[in-house]
Amino acid sequence: MKTAGIFIIVLGLALTFFSAFTFFTKDKVIDTPIVEISKKEPHRLPMSPLIGLAVTCLGGVVLWQSAKK
Repeated sequence: MKTAGIFIIVLGLALTFFSAFTFFTKDKVIDTPIVEISKKEPHRLPMSPLIGLAVTCLGGVVLWQSAKK
């Protein structure tokens, strides 16, 4: 349980400091039998730093409960 609590805390800190996630999708522009042209389109997924703080607190509770037993 301690390792899970530490992992959740690290995940929460990462979510707090990196408040956006960017990923790319590949879209076909032209698709003919001879030529295929595609482009990569970026998509940004913003997250609130409060979510990271909540996950960090949750990891602290898990770590505290595992040390209590």
